[in-house]
Amino acid sequence: MDGFILSRADRTLRTFGARYTYDTAAASIAALASGDAELIVGALPFDPARPAALTAPEFWNFTEGPWRPDTVPDLPSVRLTREIPAPAEHVARVQSLLERLRGGTLEKVVAARSVALSADTPISAEALVARLIRLDPAANGFAVDLTAAGDGFRAHSLVGASPEVLLSRRGRRVTCRPLAGTAPRRVDPDADEQEGRALLESAKNLAEHAFVTAWIKEVLAPMCTELSVPNSPVLTSTREVWHLATPIEGVLRDPATSALSLATALHPTPAVCGTPTDLALATIKDVEEDRRFYGGAVGWCDSEGDGDWVVAIRCAEIAADGREAIATAGGGIIAQSDPEAELDETSTKLRTLMHALVLAQGQGTKPSKHHYPAPICSSMALG
Repeated sequence: MDGFILSRADRTLRTFGARYTYDTAAASIAALASGDAELIVGALPFDPARPAALTAPEFWNFTEGPWRPDTVPDLPSVRLTREIPAPAEHVARVQSLLERLRGGTLEKVVAARSVALSADTPISAEALVARLIRLDPAANGFAVDLTAAGDGFRAHSLVGASPEVLLSRRGRRVTCRPLAGTAPRRVDPDADEQEGRALLESAKNLAEHAFVTAWIKEVLAPMCTELSVPNSPVLTSTREVWHLATPIEGVLRDPATSALSLATALHPTPAVCGTPTDLALATIKDVEEDRRFYGGAVGWCDSEGDGDWVVAIRCAEIAADGREAIATAGGGIIAQSDPEAELDETSTKLRTLMHALVLAQGQGTKPSKHHYPAPICSSMALG
């Protein structure tokens, strides 16, 4: 796709063309400061050492409410062709991470896995994000051209519907809404309510969430004259999962601190990486495939320093020809984690993306019903 979309409940940013491209946040921040760019949009990779995909667009517009295009191409049916790694290997990875957690200084690490989806005709990034937004207008739907990241990303797109706001900045006021701690939604209303209450009372999930809020507080406190971090999280939900969330608000000490500068300071949070950050990042790079832009951040920053950045989760990277998409999901691992439960959590999170697609019957790799239960999508036939 040529451009950028970030659709939030209150308004949508849509951009077109690329006046300049940048593969580092530092270059983008400098362009905004010098006046070379009025607006920067794009994505930061999971690993801050990797190239970013940031653009100063030719044209852009903000519109009220979620993105609702008049027409978009139809989405093709897809086949699940690979699980990366296989479910049993993911369980084994989590078990090995538990041994590290119980025997060293690592306190939390996020373990992720992916599924590869293939289509006979191209998957349109715009059609996919439009479908995700229709399914959940309150989510942060996004589509990003990754070309600016260089070789291996040209004409690739990152598409998703993130429930998590890394940060918003308006003037000197900054807000964050980190998520950590997850439970599946249930069809039965009573069982669903019970699942949510159990999450809110879960010692394991509360501990996982506390790592995130404590880290954000540590990063933001020196930057703020005022900072409000509630002592306990609240319950929030998407159509697929319950989450623990903490609304954080602060007033910046230096009005020159931009949304993009804040994003680079906060990313990656323990919600997508772990604690301590450097050790968790090194561990993930040691045991996992390259996450590329999954677990990164997607957003915008203008010349006034205002902007919105969301965490790049519940997403997929679409290849240049549109015929393959890699969807990824992860879960926070702490010493009390159960490997099978962590596998199930990744399957639950993959539903957000998979729900927007139709899986072709009797083709490709047949997914395990245990790990991809039928409620993923009412329109999804698993064979």
